[in-house]
Amino acid sequence: MDAKEWKEKLLTQKKNGYDRMPAGEREAMDAYCASYKTYLDAGKTERECVREGIRLAEEKGFKAYTRGMELKAGDKVYLDNRGKMLLLAVIGQKSLAEGVQIAAAHIDSPRLDLKPAPLYEESELAYLKTHYYGGIRKYQWVTIPLELHGVIALKDGSAVSVTIGEGSEPKLVISDLLPHLGAEQSKKTLAEGIEGEQLNILVGSEPIEGEEKERVKLAVMKRLYEKYGITEEDFISAELEAVPAANATDIGLDASLIGAYGHDDRVCGYAALKALLDLDEVPGKTSVCILADKEEIGSVGVSGMQTAAFDTFMEDLCDSQNVPVRACLEKSFCLSADVTAAFDPNFASVFEKRNSSFLNYGIGLCKYTGSRGKSGASDASAELVAYARRIFDENGVIWQMAELGKVDAGGGGTVACYMANRNINTLDAGVPVLAMHAPFEIVAKLDCYMTYKGMMAVYKN
Repeated sequence: MDAKEWKEKLLTQKKNGYDRMPAGEREAMDAYCASYKTYLDAGKTERECVREGIRLAEEKGFKAYTRGMELKAGDKVYLDNRGKMLLLAVIGQKSLAEGVQIAAAHIDSPRLDLKPAPLYEESELAYLKTHYYGGIRKYQWVTIPLELHGVIALKDGSAVSVTIGEGSEPKLVISDLLPHLGAEQSKKTLAEGIEGEQLNILVGSEPIEGEEKERVKLAVMKRLYEKYGITEEDFISAELEAVPAANATDIGLDASLIGAYGHDDRVCGYAALKALLDLDEVPGKTSVCILADKEEIGSVGVSGMQTAAFDTFMEDLCDSQNVPVRACLEKSFCLSADVTAAFDPNFASVFEKRNSSFLNYGIGLCKYTGSRGKSGASDASAELVAYARRIFDENGVIWQMAELGKVDAGGGGTVACYMANRNINTLDAGVPVLAMHAPFEIVAKLDCYMTYKGMMAVYKN
């Protein structure tokens, strides 16, 4: 072995994924990314993602799970948890006593939620008041076209689905201060320049005929009543989310990137779902996909990853084989499928380049997430990282190691700690993202596809 061969053997050589991807995979990558963009456009809220996920699963032969149903190897089942969390499983050849292979992602994204009493009129303009959800940078949400998606539950027990601003419909918007009068605003920090109570969505300016007070507000309610049959009081029991009015689109002269709202974390959620649906044979161990809600606010509530819904689902599966659920979980593996921060040359000062993920270098493995001193991380063991290296390499998955940024720059969490708390071996992995949490995020197609391949490798191993 000559000196060059020794150097290549002994030193880690980071290589662009396009230099490492087999020649025949480009077509498969493009097809996968096209289907991902379609999924994003159909799922701009967690409820819509669940509906689209169920539709895709049923096309692949999945059946709704009911407690006590008989299960055998090869059976495909899903559980819809309150329309906001989706759990799916393909029953494997081996006993659940040997554990399961899990991919856990989240399908909620930062957004603006309407307050319970949102509609008001000021200076003959009608507005909707919002309460932001998750870690947004408020200044990014002004002067961009918005849509309103969600559901209004009525007192009679029925529910009305609401979509405003989609397609060719008129959009909504939040105004900003003109620079000519913005001298004082410009002295504020980015966090202070736009306040939460200023994130009021402009929804109308034309008054209704007559001498009533708040004529513009009344005109807005009249349109809502005519279209949806709702009154102002019905906002109290509504979940309406303002999201960017932009569909997923290719970015770059080479179309190598995808720009869209909601990559965090639907880019990993779709990979986990699609890989499970595309299993072409019965896996050895049972494969489980979790698409959870509420990660952006701590994975709380009945549809977040801390919910007992996952434990109940797993207990039911284990009961079908007379296996204690704790015996199953302690031998299970979970890939906590969440995005990581891609190195951005425009903001290089907050990244530690040697340990950052890069666009087009594959799925990013994160031994730990958390903030500063690993606060909130599950911190996967060395043995677990070695296991992931092996199965990815054996299955032709292009991967890289990643941290979120410099140690003292900040940080963030995933669902990994909640899975690890259940005595499940858990490792973070996901797609590197530019402009994470912005209304329009950017990912590389190669990384999207390799994350899909990584999920497939987890299910098959």
